Amino acid sequence: MIQRRYTFFILLLAGILIAQFSCKKKDKIDTNASLRLSFSSDTVFFDTVFSTIGSITQRLIVYNNNDNKVNISQINLAGGQSSNYRINIDGDSSLVVSNIEIPGHDSIFIFIRVTVDPNNQNTPFVVADSILFSLNGNLQDVNLVAWGQNARFRKQFTVKGNIVWDSLKPYVIYDYLQVDTSASLLIMPGTKIYFHKYAYFAVAYDASLKVLGNLEHPVRFQGDRLDPFYRDLPGQWFGIFFESGSKEHEINYAIIKNGIFGIQVGVPGISSEPMLKLHNTIIQNTTSDAIFAYASSIVSTNCVIGNNGGAALWVEKGGSYDFRQLTIGNYWGSSVRFSPSLNIKNFSYDTLGNKVPGPLTKTFFGNSIIYGSEVDEVLLDQMNAVPFEIVFDHSLLKTETSLTDPQRYIGCFANEDPLFVNPLSYNFRIDSLSPVIDKGIQMGVPFDIEGVERGTTPDLGAYQWVPTL
Repeated sequence: MIQRRYTFFILLLAGILIAQFSCKKKDKIDTNASLRLSFSSDTVFFDTVFSTIGSITQRLIVYNNNDNKVNISQINLAGGQSSNYRINIDGDSSLVVSNIEIPGHDSIFIFIRVTVDPNNQNTPFVVADSILFSLNGNLQDVNLVAWGQNARFRKQFTVKGNIVWDSLKPYVIYDYLQVDTSASLLIMPGTKIYFHKYAYFAVAYDASLKVLGNLEHPVRFQGDRLDPFYRDLPGQWFGIFFESGSKEHEINYAIIKNGIFGIQVGVPGISSEPMLKLHNTIIQNTTSDAIFAYASSIVSTNCVIGNNGGAALWVEKGGSYDFRQLTIGNYWGSSVRFSPSLNIKNFSYDTLGNKVPGPLTKTFFGNSIIYGSEVDEVLLDQMNAVPFEIVFDHSLLKTETSLTDPQRYIGCFANEDPLFVNPLSYNFRIDSLSPVIDKGIQMGVPFDIEGVERGTTPDLGAYQWVPTL
């Protein structure tokens, strides 16, 4: 028994001595000139940052992979006081931070932001600096690189008269952009319009909007956060609203993305023309409906509507609609989707929950694809004794409804996967094995959204399949 106690005492004492020795060794600051720090990245990149607006905060991790503690005698920005960057080290945001200790096999975090000063350049420009680290007489650095972009900022802005917006610099909208009554806004090819959080674009009674993008230079509408996390984040801004009584709008070659809605159109103003002509346009990644039409009129060709939290097209209280070479691919996965992709009604509800009829005088889908991840992507909700005119002509539908009505379904087929190339990444071009190839008829739309000629037997949807050579 005494021998066991003696052995236990010796082992305990040895353990204490070893622990104390190890702690002292790790607590010792190593001044060896050969030591180096390691970093989570050799360059910290910021995507496009608009002038005068601060960036997101990026993080850099500084590692001490050595056995002993090190003392970084100084961390500072190479640009000093004139730098566009600011750093924060353990709550210290001084320009120069001294004597930062890192235990062996430990790390510290540095948080970095950049604010870009405005200048006269129209194109994006590089804003560069570096963080310098002084350790045991050695100097190491990590590069900081941002793309700066001058912009035209508009807060609670109302367009009056007849105005043209060009593409020289992007526009950044705060709160709202409104085209006033009897005014018009013409947006030229290549113009970029970015909306701050929850900002919206409204076109008032008797006003008009013309978006004149082209194949090489589409017009873009999206949120103003351009760093990778926000690149495909829905719900960043409200959307585009054509108020009832506005008229003769045209959108050609536009990209509308990451909103709550895409487009809302109300009752047309007095005009023989449709309220909205929508051509060669992509609407994607909205938390609610991509297009909401209330007793309105739309003519559309070569449009792509993808991945929406609501309907791709919601029609309420009737109207008149003509969609040709339309691609709808709804694989929304950010939350539970509350509507099929196509939701068409010839009524609405009043504040008491009573149905209010609205004649659906025409709804035409030609050479189109209506597909998605739900079991049934087509809801036709008809109020009896109210006109409900709808025709699907040579189209692919995902639906549980039988396509036996020859007046409503002409040359259509159902529930065959269109084989989009990569719908989760918004690539709704069709694969070489797609069942929609050569299934269309000539619809007066000879070229697809990318300018490819369709020929005599067009494919369904906005994209014509092109064989690879």
